[in-house]
Amino acid sequence: MTTREPTVGHRICPLCESTCGLLVELDGRTIVRVAPNPDDVMSAGHSCAKGLGLGRIEGDPDRIRSPLLRTADGGFREATWDEAFAEIERRLPEFVTGDPGSCAIYHGNPAAHHLDATFYLGELIGAVGTRNIYSPASVDTWPKNLAHMLLYGTGLGMSLPDLDRTDYLLILGSNPMVSNGSTVTAPGMHHRLEALRERGGTLVVVDPVRTRTAEVADLHVPIRPGTDALFLLGVLSVIAAEGSARPDRVPDVVDGMDAALAMAAEFDPESVADACGIDADLIRAVARGFAAAPSAVAHSRIGTCMQEFGTLANWLVEVLTVVTGNLDRPGGAMFSMPAGGGQNTWPVTKPPKLMFDRWRSRVRGFPEAMGELPAVCFAEEILTPGPGRTRALITLAGNPARSLPNSGAVEDALGALEFMVSVDCYLNETTRHADVILPPPPVTTRGHHDVTLSHFQIRNVARYTPPLLALADGEMAEWQILLRLAAIATGTPDRPVEELDDEVAAVAARRAAKLVGCTPERAAAATADRRGPLRLLDLRLRSGPYGDRFGLDPGGLTLAVLEDHPDGIDYGPLMPRLPEVLRTPDGRIDLMPELIVADLPRLRASLPRPVPELQLINRRQRRGMNSWLHNALPQPDAGQCALLMSREDAAERGLVDGDRVNVTSRVTTVTAELRIDDALRPGVASMPHGWGHDGPGLRTSRSASAPGSNYNALVDDTTDLEALTASPIFNGVPVTLTRTNEEHP
Repeated sequence: MTTREPTVGHRICPLCESTCGLLVELDGRTIVRVAPNPDDVMSAGHSCAKGLGLGRIEGDPDRIRSPLLRTADGGFREATWDEAFAEIERRLPEFVTGDPGSCAIYHGNPAAHHLDATFYLGELIGAVGTRNIYSPASVDTWPKNLAHMLLYGTGLGMSLPDLDRTDYLLILGSNPMVSNGSTVTAPGMHHRLEALRERGGTLVVVDPVRTRTAEVADLHVPIRPGTDALFLLGVLSVIAAEGSARPDRVPDVVDGMDAALAMAAEFDPESVADACGIDADLIRAVARGFAAAPSAVAHSRIGTCMQEFGTLANWLVEVLTVVTGNLDRPGGAMFSMPAGGGQNTWPVTKPPKLMFDRWRSRVRGFPEAMGELPAVCFAEEILTPGPGRTRALITLAGNPARSLPNSGAVEDALGALEFMVSVDCYLNETTRHADVILPPPPVTTRGHHDVTLSHFQIRNVARYTPPLLALADGEMAEWQILLRLAAIATGTPDRPVEELDDEVAAVAARRAAKLVGCTPERAAAATADRRGPLRLLDLRLRSGPYGDRFGLDPGGLTLAVLEDHPDGIDYGPLMPRLPEVLRTPDGRIDLMPELIVADLPRLRASLPRPVPELQLINRRQRRGMNSWLHNALPQPDAGQCALLMSREDAAERGLVDGDRVNVTSRVTTVTAELRIDDALRPGVASMPHGWGHDGPGLRTSRSASAPGSNYNALVDDTTDLEALTASPIFNGVPVTLTRTNEEHP
């Protein structure tokens, strides 16, 4: 009897923005062990519990392995790929050739972590011809995206905290010790924060909760939810009053610095301290420490985006960085140089257009951003009658029934659709409404390079991991699924996928050739031995900032070179990139963009407003990634979905640890278990979002057995919105609590 030797291959973790390097051990087609890759040039031996659980995700017995078709009784049956696409061909065209926008597309966070969707989702969107595109971006990043668009010209090429060289790090609305970071790719965040402290640097965390990150900080600012913009204005007012701005270090492409400092002057610490719920001297201490540090940088994330003044807060983070002379400097805020190129590396051939408010939603007229409509439009665009009403939906790796606000309205909307196709590996709260479910193949069958997330890398590296396995019988590559759907949408269902892929590659080759100054034929010939996303990736790498320019620079980067360097290639720390990185219409930075400044009176008017007795905020979990890992990597059942509250708040309400409580917002009521946790400031309660795995028709046995409480159901999608982006307000939701006798499900 022969014993089969396990094989070990490299893998870039596709589960979050840290993109850690992993070593995956396979026994046949089964992952038997996952370990951190100690030689990875970016993660250097770090991985979190999610990455190490990749085998449980891939081997989850609840995963869908074959296409599913809805049956007459409302259930599902397994089908062949031909049967599934035949049903789509029979029903989808009606919604593509009829009312414009009658077929919408929703893509979830997992799609951003795979080459297939990165390169081919646009083909499907173009084929469907709809402007009704949605994703979680409008829930958790748009205020930050908009601030960066207006300041620097792109919503993707953001300024990044130079974590490894800074002397003073100010974190607002983020808990990277748990989340690993967001809009910043910095694996091993706890090591980086430790290194900051060891070199004598300072870490300050602004958060209503004493999070794990706040626990290791030099200073924790326990701010009241939703007041980050006021806090930052208070900090800026001190810098203005004490003359500690650094105009000598401000890049000469910046306009409006004096106006920004004058604007902040009226928001002195005493005028904002009560609203922020902190002492004025604490604001002064942060201002003085930040301004005096040799290098300093502020980083804001989901807590600042999911609030009433999200765009203002994220804009003020950049203003603080600029006026203290920390933009485009080591240890400050810098810009990456992604190996695959992107908005902030491609040359400007004509005046850039702002990717915001180019069209508006049908029902309430909310503005588009980066090609998508606000997620708060999702339900109403389906439920509101009239021309252009959404009647069909395609979802890709997303669970809007648990990712979007006002879950009740979202589920009503999903139930009202006339046709729905889901590309997904789970029968969950969203896909149970689908007519056809198309399962993507295992991650081990995909090559991986983070085209999108490389824009957020705090070090310039290039990495690629090849597929570990070929597709098995009955599996279809996700890029092929997307092209088949696109062919059906354009009325050419019988066109071979290979032919469609060649057309996509021809367009990409022309674009790449133009970037480097060669002929399209040369670019196409250099990548002719590849197909699918790997061909498109090779075109991007060769035409990128380190590329070989299709042989014109023989020592440059290609996909083959990365295949020969499985641990990646390190191109060094971030380097100054102003002014070439800017994509604003005039190539300059306007520190006082009119659209944002016009929202300041609304912020000023909020100062005397009464504070709700109890405000709900969300929280991160170490094993969680929104809703889509809850079945494969369930949290330890120790109050993972509990409502956390301070001892003082609980006593005022006559509540004790372990009580079941009704949590009521203006939208609805959900039930949760109460846990006393004095890490929260009084007046604040906390729950994680993305749970509530209940209802009929689910095939997610682990998460359904411990469904948790649905935070998202409490969040308003109608009136309480961020004013500039129409993003929902998840942080600072006013709620009331009452004890209930309802048993835990």
